[in-house]
Amino acid sequence: MEMLQNFFQYSILGIAVEKYVISFVFILAGFIARRIILGIIKRLRRLAGKTRTALDDIFLESLRQPLGVVAVLVGIWIAVAVFQLPTEPVDVARLVHAAMESAVVIVAIWFGVRIVEGFGRHWKEVAGQTETRLDDQLVPIATKSAKVFLWIIGGVIVVQNMGYSVASLLAAFGLGGAAIAFAAKDTLSNFFGAIVIFVDRPFHVGDWIEVGDYEGTVEEVSLRVTRIRTFPNSLITIPNAIFTTSVVNNWSRMKKRRIKLTIGVTYDTPRKKLEEAVKAIRGILEIDEHIHQDFFMVYFTDFGAYSLDILVYCFTITTNWSEHMRVRQEVLLKIMDAVQGLGLDFAFPTQTLHLRGNGLPPEGAPSAMTRQLPK
Repeated sequence: MEMLQNFFQYSILGIAVEKYVISFVFILAGFIARRIILGIIKRLRRLAGKTRTALDDIFLESLRQPLGVVAVLVGIWIAVAVFQLPTEPVDVARLVHAAMESAVVIVAIWFGVRIVEGFGRHWKEVAGQTETRLDDQLVPIATKSAKVFLWIIGGVIVVQNMGYSVASLLAAFGLGGAAIAFAAKDTLSNFFGAIVIFVDRPFHVGDWIEVGDYEGTVEEVSLRVTRIRTFPNSLITIPNAIFTTSVVNNWSRMKKRRIKLTIGVTYDTPRKKLEEAVKAIRGILEIDEHIHQDFFMVYFTDFGAYSLDILVYCFTITTNWSEHMRVRQEVLLKIMDAVQGLGLDFAFPTQTLHLRGNGLPPEGAPSAMTRQLPK
């Protein structure tokens, strides 16, 4: 015992071995407490898994790692306090104390961020089950905003714990406010653009939109940008400020989809046959259950450069592009069968070439050598 007592009284760097041993015990106790806490939370999570609500699962999962880190930090904090750190010429004790307080604050903010992320995932699943898509856009925005707010609060507390005056910092920011506002004008414009998107709701996540030269499906709307997945599968990031000054064409809001085409028959078609063709095409549209019956047009509209033109104007009930193309194909095939069934020919671009030379009829008379060539 005397030898052990002498060993504990032995000094290393001016500090007794006894204090080193006590500090080690507290650090070890912190890690042991962490293992115990993790084990308790693991059992609580099993019990929480049997409940109907998912909120307790989210809370325990968010608390698990931060609480374990806090246990270790407290052990280290006590272990450092055992050494009775000097206060002069530099107040090391106060510095370490402020650093440990700041670490605990950071862990607490980390815990808050994990809770926000957990609840954000849960609310996103709930929002996916509702009819409106506004909440699908609002949940990610609210989640990110809450996380940024928590980290800002944590940063202010840490700065204050380190002995700096928050009021002085705010006053300094106030002096440079004009420069900051000028530098952040694009960010503010994008922020207000996001507000316009949520208030006016020109589109939702999942909508097929066209903005200027950009076209695709909306994947995400954040406070600064909107991300659009194009049909070639590239991802376009558009600043929200553009949506306040640009025309947005939302193709997903279509109630019906248009078919507009011109059918040309040859100029040797008799009038009666032309009227029968118009009537036949109109009959095809009247009995097609995939075509809107409230409005469609089929008329002989023009004497074209090489054909007699029949306008076909109608709308499909479906707005799905793939289904629309299938219906369009069926309509065109039926029109093709009807026109050919009447013995008519579809016109195509042609031109007549007249050749003149010795022995040919005089100018103005029909040429004996006339042929049709593709234009």
